[in-house]
Amino acid sequence: MSCCSTTGTCSTTAVAEPAAAVTAVYAVAGMTCGHCERSVAKAVATVVGVTAVRVDVEAGLVTVEAEAEPDEEALRAAIDEAGYELAGRV
Repeated sequence: MSCCSTTGTCSTTAVAEPAAAVTAVYAVAGMTCGHCERSVAKAVATVVGVTAVRVDVEAGLVTVEAEAEPDEEALRAAIDEAGYELAGRV
């Protein structure tokens, strides 16, 4: 580790690296259209720690990016509340 920054200043204080995002893919049953895609994406985005959501209706998959390991029970509750079923992690 170098003590010199890109601005030419020196420091011996270690800089913490940002935590790596976690990506998880889940199978979700009951999605058939664009409305389903938006509903599931909106529901999953409300789960604490989720930073991004991608929904593939045709494949029945939801990709979740989160700050840490996603809380599967919170995801299940959000998806169930939206009217769909979290079938599990793939």
